[in-house]
Amino acid sequence: MPTGGPSGGRTAAPAAGRARLRDAVATPPGRLRLLGAVLAALLVAFGAVTALEVTGRSSAAGDVVGRSQPLSADAAHLYRSLADADTVAAGGFLAGAQEPADLRERYDTDVATAARLLVKAAADAGAGGAGGPSGSADEIAALNEQLPVYTGLVERARAANRQGLPLGGAYLRYANAHMTTGLLPAAQRLYAAETARLAEDERRARAWPVPSLAVGALALAALAVAQRRDYRRTHRVLNPGLLAAAAATAVALVWLAGAHTLARAGLDDARVHGLDSLKVLNEARIGSLKARANENLTLVARGAVLTDDGRSDKYETEHGAAMAGLDRALARARGLADDEAGRAAVAEAARWTAQWRERHAAARRTNDEGDHDGALALVVGGGPSTGAAFDRVDAALRTAVDHEQGEFTRAATRGRTALAGLPAGAAALAAVGAVAAVAGVNRRLAEYR
Repeated sequence: MPTGGPSGGRTAAPAAGRARLRDAVATPPGRLRLLGAVLAALLVAFGAVTALEVTGRSSAAGDVVGRSQPLSADAAHLYRSLADADTVAAGGFLAGAQEPADLRERYDTDVATAARLLVKAAADAGAGGAGGPSGSADEIAALNEQLPVYTGLVERARAANRQGLPLGGAYLRYANAHMTTGLLPAAQRLYAAETARLAEDERRARAWPVPSLAVGALALAALAVAQRRDYRRTHRVLNPGLLAAAAATAVALVWLAGAHTLARAGLDDARVHGLDSLKVLNEARIGSLKARANENLTLVARGAVLTDDGRSDKYETEHGAAMAGLDRALARARGLADDEAGRAAVAEAARWTAQWRERHAAARRTNDEGDHDGALALVVGGGPSTGAAFDRVDAALRTAVDHEQGEFTRAATRGRTALAGLPAGAAALAAVGAVAAVAGVNRRLAEYR
């Protein structure tokens, strides 16, 4: 039977290649060439893997500082704007037929801010932001649909209130229900989605570059073996080329490990001393806004809205729950504050929260005694009113949030800066190492010529 057909040719070609490779490495020069090729390949792979991994982590750290954290902060701001608009709407209603200009301006500012942040969030979701089309985009669409409904209900409440019609209170309560059951839950879910994106970016930025470290360590070990091989065969203590390659690889490895250690430390500091505090302070601001809105609605409803069991005033009960949540959040924020400025702002908020609670109790007693107008003065009037105390609480919390935001940005920026230049530097060092390793091997090859 013939043996030289196409199938036989295909079988013979790999076998011939393997035979040539065996013949090539059967001699000392052949083995040296193979050693040089292996060392160069390891060093080039080390540079490529390091550049790829570090670029991804640097990008994630950049997203933490410049994208995901600002978007999370915007989502929290959106929630606060909506809650504040609801609070101010109730306060303006209580002020009488002629709503004070400053309250109307504050309400308009809150609504405009919410609309602006929704446009920004929609643009980010369309560009592939947190949650994607089926995540935050759904919440943004719901908010865009429901915000005009809410503002329309508030305008109807105002119109009825100017005419002295009791229907205005019903419209305002309906608007509040729309806010608390529709808008605010959607805003909370949007905030959760953006915060989850922030956590994912932080996780990617903090992850150790295990493949890069492993390939670098393998390359360094291979260079050490090659150096020892050279010494055993020539009794020369050092091969300059292999020594230079080992030095370049060691520098790249130390740089890689040190930069990631610094980056992780910066991001850890940003999370512990910035992000965690921001989450708690946002909870505190939301709790204070809920408490204030329910305090105002207590006087608007005049006991007409009860809890599900029919035993208590619904808005007074929810006011108490919100105040309890505010107390818990302030206690956690006090424990997380790590400098005097942060602690002072939280302490100021706690002091005025205590004042607010005392003034609310006085207003409640006055209202229970049948003096509605007197209670109204204690809630929305000038001087020592609950409204004045709430404003001081809100201002202190805003100061605390701004301070912790600055702490987060500075710490996260330090983490991102630690990785600057590492991808290009590691790739350059690996290339230098590969050239030096080949030169070192070629020096030994020259001795066979």
